[in-house]
Amino acid sequence: MTKTETRTFNAFLKTNKIEKQNEFIPVSESFKDEDGNTIRWEVRQLTNDEMKSIKKSCVKQVKDKRGSVSVETDTDKMLCLMAATSTVYPDLKNAELQGSYGVMGEVALLEAMLSAGELMNFQQEINRINGFDVSLEDKVDEAKN
Repeated sequence: MTKTETRTFNAFLKTNKIEKQNEFIPVSESFKDEDGNTIRWEVRQLTNDEMKSIKKSCVKQVKDKRGSVSVETDTDKMLCLMAATSTVYPDLKNAELQGSYGVMGEVALLEAMLSAGELMNFQQEINRINGFDVSLEDKVDEAKN
């Protein structure tokens, strides 16, 4: 512990935790308001329970020719599920919105609404919002400066 560091137990109490606010980000130039401005999408950070559920749904066991079993993660599916679950607005669960694109489900709707590049950029933003873009070492280095 450095001389400038202080230990304040109360800072760790839930009542003192600073919750991350939802963010509003431009996702696609294809969606404009009445004035021609790009509509920003509202996204939120995932909970640990949501992330565990997403990971679990993206893991499958694979047998090789010898019968050995290994575990594989479908990262494309995981990124799409993270993006869909993090999206607050537009409401990807809305049946009318899904119907207008002729799809069922939030992931299918995202894939129908966005181009491949837009979806990839959106997934990168979701990773950033959920803290997957910065390593612990980067955070430590930033705190030192």
